[in-house]
Amino acid sequence: MSLVEMRDVGFRYRTGPGLEDITFRLAPGEFVGIVGPNSAGKSTLLRLLSKVVAPARGRILVAEQDLATLSRLSLARQVAVVPQEFQVAFPFRVAEVVLMGRFPHTGDGRWAGPRDQAVARAALEATDLAALAGRRLDELSGGERQLVSIARALAQEAPILLLDEPTAHLDLRHQVAVLDVLLAHHRRVRGVTILISHDLNLAAEHCDRILLLASGRIRALGHPEEVITPQHLEAAYGCPVAVSADPVSGRPRVQGVLGRRESGPVTS
Repeated sequence: MSLVEMRDVGFRYRTGPGLEDITFRLAPGEFVGIVGPNSAGKSTLLRLLSKVVAPARGRILVAEQDLATLSRLSLARQVAVVPQEFQVAFPFRVAEVVLMGRFPHTGDGRWAGPRDQAVARAALEATDLAALAGRRLDELSGGERQLVSIARALAQEAPILLLDEPTAHLDLRHQVAVLDVLLAHHRRVRGVTILISHDLNLAAEHCDRILLLASGRIRALGHPEEVITPQHLEAAYGCPVAVSADPVSGRPRVQGVLGRRESGPVTS
C-alpha cells in the first residue's frame, strides 16, 4: 500500500519550468526529504500534492485515491501542510488558531465539539504551547509562531504531513524543538511525512529516504547514503562537494563545497 504516489507527473508554469516525469511511491511510516537547488521544483511538488496547482499530465494518488477526484475538505482530512512562513490575517489567540486545524472534521457547519477541543489541547501540549494558549499570535516570536503552525497541522489528524522548510529562519533552540515535535508525531502516527529542506545534513540525518530534484526532474531517490554522494550533489548543484560519514550516526554529512582552480587539484 502507498499513501502518496505520483505517476509520470508533469507541470509547467507559464513563465518558467516546473516538473517533468515525476514518479515515486511512499509507503506508510516513511519520513522523506525533498532536496535540491533553488528552482528545482521542490515547492511545486508540495503544491501539487496539496492541490494548489493541478498537473498537466500524469496522476497523483493520496491514500490510493485520485487527487483530482477529492474535494478540498476530503483532501484536508488526508493532507496537512506546514508552510515555510506562517501568516494569519487577524490577531487570533494561539488556541483559536490550533482549533482551526479541526475544520476538515467540522466543516459541515458544526461547532467544535468535545473531541475537537481535546485534540487541539493535545496538539498544544505536544508542541509545548499550552502555556501560550491565550496569547495573541502577533505577540509571539517567529519560532513560537512556527510551533503554532505545526500544532494546527497536528490537530488536523491527517496521515500525510507536508513540511516546507519548517526550520528556516529559526534559531538553534527552536530548530531542535520543531524537529523533536515533528519526529515524535511521525513515530506516533506512522503516516507519511515529506520534508522540504535546503539543509542537506538535516535531511540526511533524519529522513528514511531522500528525493533529489534538479531542473524539475528526479536525479536520485533512495536512502541517504545512496543520494547524498559527491557525484549526485555535484550533478544537481553544479559544484564539487565533500561528503563524509557522521562519526556518531554513520549517516552522510556534507562537509563543505570545494572550489576549483583553473589548473591543479581540487582544493577546499
